[in-house]
Amino acid sequence: MTELAPNTLPTSTQPNWKTQIKATSVAVFAATAPAQALDLNTLPLGDPHLNSVPRTAAEQNRINAVTLPTQDFEAAEPFEENSAGAGTVRARSDDEAFSQHSANISFEQELEFKLGNGLFKKIWVFSPASTKASDGLGPLYNARSCQRCHVKDGRGHTPRSPEDSAGSMFLRLSIPGDVPAEMAAVHDYIGTAPDPNYGTQLQDLSPPNIASEYKFSATYQDVEVALSGSETVTLRDPSYAALNLGYGPLHADAMLSPRVAPPMIGLGLLEAIPVSDILAQADADDANGDGISGRANLVWSAEFDQVMLGRFGLKAGQPTIHQQSAGAFSGDMGISTPLLPDPWGECTSTQTDCRNAPHGNDDVRGTEIDQPNMDLVTFYSRNLGVPARRDLDDPQVLHGKQVFYDTGCTSCHTPKFVTHRLPDRPEQSFQLIWPYSDLLLHDMGEGLADNRPEGRATGREWRTPPLWGVGLTQQVSDQAGFLHDGRARTLLEAVLWHGGEAQTARDTVVELAPDDRAALIRFLESL
Repeated sequence: MTELAPNTLPTSTQPNWKTQIKATSVAVFAATAPAQALDLNTLPLGDPHLNSVPRTAAEQNRINAVTLPTQDFEAAEPFEENSAGAGTVRARSDDEAFSQHSANISFEQELEFKLGNGLFKKIWVFSPASTKASDGLGPLYNARSCQRCHVKDGRGHTPRSPEDSAGSMFLRLSIPGDVPAEMAAVHDYIGTAPDPNYGTQLQDLSPPNIASEYKFSATYQDVEVALSGSETVTLRDPSYAALNLGYGPLHADAMLSPRVAPPMIGLGLLEAIPVSDILAQADADDANGDGISGRANLVWSAEFDQVMLGRFGLKAGQPTIHQQSAGAFSGDMGISTPLLPDPWGECTSTQTDCRNAPHGNDDVRGTEIDQPNMDLVTFYSRNLGVPARRDLDDPQVLHGKQVFYDTGCTSCHTPKFVTHRLPDRPEQSFQLIWPYSDLLLHDMGEGLADNRPEGRATGREWRTPPLWGVGLTQQVSDQAGFLHDGRARTLLEAVLWHGGEAQTARDTVVELAPDDRAALIRFLESL
């Protein structure tokens, strides 16, 4: 489905994108995978919360009881309104619904949050500039601020017209490569490398004297889907192209993946879920025979210098909020951080004008954004509040919740977790939360395949996106879409794109009585 347009590469080097990535993935797996299955329990996986307090046996029993899937759909469950536990915020009716701080941070922490918010909204400028605290942009970049992609702290959107810039959407990029030595113990890790000319993502913006990397192009073909009850839905089947390449052809084996910025709410709580609780949901070999085989992505943490569970990003390619933020500063804006200190962002060695351009690294700040300010951005990202549920006692919502469970959606969209006990982060400590995600990788079928691996994730696998707040998505930004590339304009469209492990659930939704299907969407809108 999501194939790149033919003019992405010179005619003589045009690959078949789907065939190519499948062959690459199989070759890499065959070369690195031993006969036995990967035992996650034998790997020394790091946890971002090294000082968490172990649970007592009594606490674990309580947690096991409270996180069991409900079988009662006559009324809301206890505490179900509070999606983020004590951090849950009031559900606003305007576009600021995702921009509130967690309800349980201290008065002193509110100042940290506001300072982090200022940095998240900061408009960066090119070097040299008189505003030394804001210079260092690019030279190649996708956006001038974090908020330009994560619109109002929510989802990004597809280009509004063929002439529009990519805005909050870009193409991630890699070629087949070797498995890094530090990941050798993870036998099904798929080796990749940056494109020699273009790096790890394509940037469509640049200063006047430096060529941008490309022009993003997205086109759509309508696909009609018939539903029970004589209803139909029109899906948008996308095609993407990298036009006007500024630095020569892409590598012949280049693999590209379209990405729209995901929402920012609740990230600190996702980071606070114990590794063991996430791994307990994994079933790579489908031992229980339900057709669902969630797998954990394992990635390298530059922050902790060890293998860690991937939680963040559309394929769970980042282990912590701090590393995810540093990667976005570097890749999206060309802003250096202590974790990723190159002042030219991810410009390659062939992009000499970019590397030789003025930058904002200096003896005072060090990198273009220093560690104290990175800590503020991380704190802000960690503490964006999740809005409370709405209408959860409504009969139609309760019926839709039962449909959600009965169709098997909870096999991936795990409703509840309890977070670590965290002495240093009481706002995320020991909270019953309702993210509706297992944070694992699932094969979503050919229709959603980007055919580009990331860590252990194959070209058909995606991390289960959290659903909390999903019903307020288009209230926050009326241009926002759903799925990894924003192709779905409605929640029902998003459901109908599900395939692979979710094919049975998707087909069940197609065959539902119209009232049942409407109730399901009404439930999702209440999250």
